[in-house]
This record gives sequence, structure tokens and C-alpha cells, in this order.
Amino acid sequence: MKDLNPAVMKAVETLDYRVTVGDVAANAGLDLNVAQQGMIALAANTQAHLQVSESGEIAYEFPKNFRAVLRNKFWRLRLQETWARIWAVLFYIIRISFGILLLLSILIIVATIIVLVIAISSSQRDNERSSNSRGGGGLIFIPRFWIGDLFYFFDFNHGRRRRQVNRQRAGNDDEMNFLEAVFSFLFGDGNPNADLEEARWQMIGKVIRNQGGAVAAEQIAPYLDDLGSSLAQEDGDYMLPVLTRFNGIPQVSPQGNIIYHFPELQVTVRDRKPQPVSAYLKESPWKFSEASSGKLTLAAGLGIFNFVAAILLGALMSDPQMVAELGSFAFVNSIYWLLLAYGTAFLAVPAVRYFWVQRRNSRIAGRNDDRQTRAADLNAASSALQDKLEYARQFANQTVVSADDLAYTTEKDLTEQEAENRDKLDAEWQQRLNASDSNP
Repeated sequence: MKDLNPAVMKAVETLDYRVTVGDVAANAGLDLNVAQQGMIALAANTQAHLQVSESGEIAYEFPKNFRAVLRNKFWRLRLQETWARIWAVLFYIIRISFGILLLLSILIIVATIIVLVIAISSSQRDNERSSNSRGGGGLIFIPRFWIGDLFYFFDFNHGRRRRQVNRQRAGNDDEMNFLEAVFSFLFGDGNPNADLEEARWQMIGKVIRNQGGAVAAEQIAPYLDDLGSSLAQEDGDYMLPVLTRFNGIPQVSPQGNIIYHFPELQVTVRDRKPQPVSAYLKESPWKFSEASSGKLTLAAGLGIFNFVAAILLGALMSDPQMVAELGSFAFVNSIYWLLLAYGTAFLAVPAVRYFWVQRRNSRIAGRNDDRQTRAADLNAASSALQDKLEYARQFANQTVVSADDLAYTTEKDLTEQEAENRDKLDAEWQQRLNASDSNP
């Protein structure tokens, strides 16, 4: 099971279960040796059929239920699929936990502040009554106005109504709820170029296939990085990883131009038309968050409110007499620094990440510009490059392993195949004889 390659399995399904090694390597962007080993392992474990053409080319035909065959055969594969489903649930719980912690932090802080304010108000009333009993009087100002404002932030129906109106005006309804948006506000939504290398080699494989298995280095340059002086000197050193991956062979023209021939990518199970491929590899810029602006504003607003409220709570709790008034909320004193640290990190992490994203995107834009420039140079090919491309076309070819032109297949008994081959040879000889008789 350790030799089973998920990329190979995906490519087999994409290519309709009958493939050659070149088909899989080009489609998945895999090293030819890796693709071959993966196909052999998959074929051995799924009762796939091996087909050999009369010219000696090999194709594999896999059962369409090969994943079910593997699940029934390997308990570890079943365990991996089960764990993948469990992890999806666990990760979702982790994502929403940050939003829950934010709301819980606000609830604890606000409730504690309310208790302290009530204690202050009660103490002031006691002092006022004591002063009045002595014949004194005065106007006591108590800052009550902001207490009602606290509950405005917890008017979730109001927020929901506002967000629904915004979505209706925008004409869309994003699927990310508020708790997920909090995680997105803090940590983003992952690397948009996580599969960049896979996409790079898939594009290169398609380009080689579209060109009939023979290319010039300039046709591959728009999909590579860090070419350095190799591109300026036109020595093609950057093609070495491509040659290694797809078993390419350099060919030198009489004029001294070098092109690259990939015989194994020329073998396929059906006549494949050129596939659409981007002119150059384009990296996606990082997004600060995929959440809507409304949800991000709400998350940031609650984060600021949580931080300010934590500072205010700290000021109130600096008085030992106030701490004594906490009563059942006394545990807040022991976790106050944890609440403050969470409130600080809630604002600091997105702030740092914002500048990190900007810096990262500037580098991505630079690499995209370099690759786009190479693609433009290819489109405006010089006469020397045109000569090179013309020489490459001499090696372009496609060998189709047709199901009607097989010398051997594991689907049938060997004796039956030998009889069919004899009948085929007899038919060919008879056709030749008839042709010779008709043309004396």
C-alpha cells in the first residue's frame, strides 16, 4: 500500500481508466519513474489489465471501481478515509472555537464590569445616604451611559438583520458564518498556491503533449522560476529538472540549436487533441481573508471592544476594594492576564499578518511579471527561435495504443490471443494477395 500514489489514482480516473505511463505523468505532472511505479502498484492491487501493442507500447486498463477494491483490501486505507472525515469535523470545531472564545471573553469581561459598576453605585448610594443623614447633599455623577452601549454589541438580531440587508443588496450570500469569519480574520484561509508545484508540472506536461512531445526551452521558461543567468545565456540549464522528470533527450540541429524530445510522453491510448493551458504559470495573490467585509468589520469591532473592555476592567480591578466586591466573579482576577493576552493577540496577529501578506504579494507579483515577460517573448519569437521551433516539430509525434491493435493483453487467455493473432496475420496476408492479384 505504501507504493499507492493518490496523484496516480486521480489521473487514472480523470483519463477514463485506460492510460499509458506518459498519459499519467503528463496529466499529474509526475516524474515518469514515479508514475510508472505508482501504476504498477495500483495495477497489482486492483486486478488491472496490461495491454501491449504490436509495436511494444504498454497501456493499463483499470476497473472503474478500483477505489472500492482498495478499500476492501487495505484496512489502513479505510482508516485514513475515516480519519480524514473525523479531522474535517475536528478542524471545523477548532476554527469556530476562536470566535466562541472571543464572545466568551467579552461576556466574562462585561459581566465582571457590570458587577463592579453595581458595587460602585451601591457604595456611592450608601455614602450619599450617610451624607444626607448628616444634613449634607450633592450631585454625584455616575458614568452609566456606556453600560447600555455594551449590550448594543450583543444585539445579534440587529447585526444579523444588517448583514442580511447587505447580502441582499450585494446579490450574494457567502457561506462563511461569523464564527468561521473570526478564524479567517485571525489566520486567513490558507495558502492559495498550496498546489503550485503540482500545477506547474501539469502545465509543463500539457505543453509538451500539445507540442507533440518535442519543445524548445523557451516554451517551458514561462512556467519555471529562478532561471537566473541561464535564461540570459540561453544555455538551457533550467531544463535539466524537466528532462529528469519526463525522461527527455536533448537534440541538436545542424545550426547548433538545442531542442528537447520526450518520447515517452508521445505514447497515449487515444488520439488526444491539444488541451488548453495558460500562457504562463500565474501565482494567486494571498488574500487577507475570504470572509465578507461585514463579517470582518464585526470581528474587528468586537476584538477592539474586547481589548478596550479588558483595559477598563484592569483599571477597575487595580483597586483591592473592587476585587473584594467581585464575589462569585473572583476567579476573573486570576485569569485577567489571560483575557488581556487573548485580547491583545486578537488584534496583533491580524495586524502583523496584514503586512506579511502585502510583502508576500509584492514578491508574487514580481514572479508573475517575470513569467509573463517570457511568455510575451515567446509570442514575439525571433527568427532564431522560429528556426528552433521548426526543428522541434520534426520530432513531434503521437503513438496511439489502440485497443484494436494489441499483441497481448491480460484480459484474455494466452492461447486465445495466439489464435486471434494467427487469424489476424492470415487476414493481412490474404489482403496482400488480393491486392497483388488485382495489380499484376
